[in-house]
Amino acid sequence: MTVPAPTTVRQAAVLVALEGAAGVAAALVYLVSGFSGAEEAGLNKFGTAAWFAIIGGAVLGAGWALWSGRRWGRGIAVMAQLLLLPVTWYVAVGSHQWFYGIPVAAVAVTALLLLFSPSALQWLGAQDSASADSSGPDTR
Repeated sequence: MTVPAPTTVRQAAVLVALEGAAGVAAALVYLVSGFSGAEEAGLNKFGTAAWFAIIGGAVLGAGWALWSGRRWGRGIAVMAQLLLLPVTWYVAVGSHQWFYGIPVAAVAVTALLLLFSPSALQWLGAQDSASADSSGPDTR
């Protein structure tokens, strides 16, 4: 029996799932573009599509896990947000695409704040009723 996720974790789950869905959508765009025969020098569209499918699928799965109260999704979600922050810095500052970088950075920071909120940390530290750690000493 899992401990139900608090509202903050569910809100983060929605953000994380949307990020994962965007990754899967990017994979589909690269896949369609690769099959259409459009060439871009130095870009392997099928490899890029595979990368986006794997990473986007994992992040989408983490969003589902958080929504359904499974703690393992938090690690993937936190790592995805931490990896997004330097990307958004490059997009906003390095490429001068502030319009894209700032909203994505805001989503990543919001998700991190939700995942590290007091209620999320309390939920993370809660024991499941079926956990072996809460069963007491071995009395065999």
